[in-house]
Amino acid sequence: MTTKTNTPATQQHESSMFDAVLARLDIAAKIYGLSEDVATVLKNPQKQVKVSLPVMMDNGKVQVFEGFRTIHSTILGPSKGGIRYGMDVCDDEVKALSAWMTFKCAVANLPYGGGKGGIKCDPRKMSVGELERLTKTYTVALSDVFGPDKDIPAPDMGTSAREMAWIVDAYNKVYRGNFPGVVTGKPVGLGGSAGRETATGRGVMVATLAALAKMNLDPKKATAAVQGFGNVGLNAARLIHEQGIKICAIGDHTTTLWNEKGIDIHAAIRFTKENNGILKGFSGGVEIKNTELLTANVDILVPAALQNVITEEVAVNIRAKLIVEGANGPTVAEADHVLQEKGIIVVPDILANSGGVTVSYFEWVQNNYGHYWTEEEVNTRHDNSMREAFEHVWSNGQQYKTSLRIGAYITALKKIELGVKAKGNY
Repeated sequence: MTTKTNTPATQQHESSMFDAVLARLDIAAKIYGLSEDVATVLKNPQKQVKVSLPVMMDNGKVQVFEGFRTIHSTILGPSKGGIRYGMDVCDDEVKALSAWMTFKCAVANLPYGGGKGGIKCDPRKMSVGELERLTKTYTVALSDVFGPDKDIPAPDMGTSAREMAWIVDAYNKVYRGNFPGVVTGKPVGLGGSAGRETATGRGVMVATLAALAKMNLDPKKATAAVQGFGNVGLNAARLIHEQGIKICAIGDHTTTLWNEKGIDIHAAIRFTKENNGILKGFSGGVEIKNTELLTANVDILVPAALQNVITEEVAVNIRAKLIVEGANGPTVAEADHVLQEKGIIVVPDILANSGGVTVSYFEWVQNNYGHYWTEEEVNTRHDNSMREAFEHVWSNGQQYKTSLRIGAYITALKKIELGVKAKGNY
């Protein structure tokens, strides 16, 4: 990478999520020998949209929210990526996540490019009516961007099947028709797919088992720690546990728990369902610091919460043999070399958590055909797809003598480069 002056603006850029994407892209491009033209295309998002969203609040006053949508690439197909609601949503985050989606879809061998969107808001402080009005205002503002064959959103942090149903409703009213394929992650019965809710966590489980097989480790003798107990972490913990792996630590934003003998994951799930989705108060383990979970004495670490939690300092103290990234961007670029030097295998986010977008693709296919599969059929297709993607990434990592993360980027770059060269530049 080129040397930059140490100005405040540069410091801000270098600490950005998008810069982390570019850092990994540069490394993979150099190892693989990616053409400079293709690299230049991938370093620049195809489209960035920012909208102002005036919403009538319950108190009778209008509040204006910021909405974002970035289309990173449509080289391999319509852009695909979630919509997140949160106070930290910003241009840089959405841009980085859209690029990750480009690589994730390519690794998963899906006919999609990458996109991402979000609204800067605190959904926990808004009523259902306010959220519906906000979501539909956002949909109308971006109705020329969204489309079943153009840009296909999905749920992300702070959104769910409920918001996707609202988007479909608003989009259908704009275009006066029925377009269930405009989003994925919809409720089952409104065009949603069986198996979608657990798909990302299931993908983490499949990736974990595939990596353990390569490492010659018996799942029934392995231990794990899972950071995050939302949709991804909860389902990953449950499914990993059901494969015989002992979960010794779990945590969410309210508490982190440790139990050397193993935590009863099904009891923890029941507790959260009865307590507004939080772990605080669950008696299945002793409370520890969140950072202690990351460095716990376990075989497998699953960071499935926030980005940038594994820093260089944390990486030095990690004792797990295997890290499976359930979250997007949990490891900062500077920590990669530490983990590699320690011999820790990292199944990167663009592979490990691609189960969600894989089943989103299945949902889109089912919407297009008007025929729906059983959950067993969806899971079988998902598992086969994830195993195939893992083998491609592992093979490229071995061929180019690099980490699985860079192997995943190389896997994606090979596919994207073919698309760029075949289509040309116009």
